[in-house]
Amino acid sequence: MAWTRDEMAARAAQELEDGFYVNLGIGIPTLVANHIPDGMDVTLQSENGMLGMGPFPYEGEEDADLINAGKQTITTLPKSSFFDSATSFAMIRGGHVDLSILGAMEVAENGDLANWMIPGKVVKGMGGAMDLVAGVKRCIALFDHTNKRGESKFLKDCTLPLTGKACIDMVVTDLGVFSRVEGQRRFRVVELASGVAREEVEAKTKADIIFE
Repeated sequence: MAWTRDEMAARAAQELEDGFYVNLGIGIPTLVANHIPDGMDVTLQSENGMLGMGPFPYEGEEDADLINAGKQTITTLPKSSFFDSATSFAMIRGGHVDLSILGAMEVAENGDLANWMIPGKVVKGMGGAMDLVAGVKRCIALFDHTNKRGESKFLKDCTLPLTGKACIDMVVTDLGVFSRVEGQRRFRVVELASGVAREEVEAKTKADIIFE
C-alpha cells in the first residue's frame, strides 16, 4: 500500500540530522515537525520570523498569535526566538538553513520544481519558496505522486511556472523515495513504500528513474 501523508512525513524526517536548521513548507511538509527523532537537536525556521518552532498544539491549547508561514498554529520551545521577515530571509539567502522540505505541484527529472501557482487561478503570491530553493543547502520535495485525476506529478519537464531550476535533491512521495543523480536528468529509486511494486511506480512516473 502507498504511504499515508503522515507516513510520508515520517520518512522525510529520516533525512534530518543532528544540529540541522530546517525550513518546512506549507502542506504535507509541516507534518515533519511531529516526527523529529527523540534526542535529535533540530531547529525549525519559519519565513514569517521564527526560529525554534515546536510541534502543533493540542486541540484547545492553540494560541492565535503563534503561527507558521502557512498560518497554522504552532508551539514554542525554550530556545524559540522571533524577528522580522527581513532577518528571516537573510538567514535563508545567506545559506544558513541546512535543509528545506517543500510541497510540490510538479517536479521534473532534472530537479526543476513548480509549486507556487497554476495559471488562471488567483494566488496570494510566491511566498518564500523561490528564496528557499535558491538559498538552502539541500531541498526535498514531499508530495503525492499523482494528482486527483491520477496523472503523474513527477515529470520529464514541468508544465507549470517554475519555482526553481534543478533545485530538488530528493523526492518523497506516497510511493517511495527518489534521489537525483548528480549531473544527469534522472532520479534513482532509494526506497519503495511497503507493498508498492516497481510496475506501479513506472506506470505513474513520467520522469526518468532508475532502479538499482
